[in-house]
Amino acid sequence: MDNFINTLKSYSDFASRTGRNDYWMFMLFYVVLSVATGIVDSILGILLVNSIYSLVMLVPLVAATTRRLHDTGRSGLWQLLVFIPVLGLLVLIWFLAQESDGENEFS
Repeated sequence: MDNFINTLKSYSDFASRTGRNDYWMFMLFYVVLSVATGIVDSILGILLVNSIYSLVMLVPLVAATTRRLHDTGRSGLWQLLVFIPVLGLLVLIWFLAQESDGENEFS
């Protein structure tokens, strides 16, 4: 939970780096909360709670992914791979799961 809150606190930081553990713990809580808001929406019969959650979390999600890509020595623009159906998402997950690159231009 600390990783999730720390990532939210640095939601506008696109320049630094995020370790593998911090990023994946953030993603775990992001997905769990997304599922929870989806359940609330289905119980209420509206699509309001999950939509608001998704909009609020858009910038922190993009920032965290950019910092994680920086940690692997890649530019944050590699996130655009998600627009390539199936293969792009798989390649992006592969990049995000790799170990840190050590010293790189984004340090």
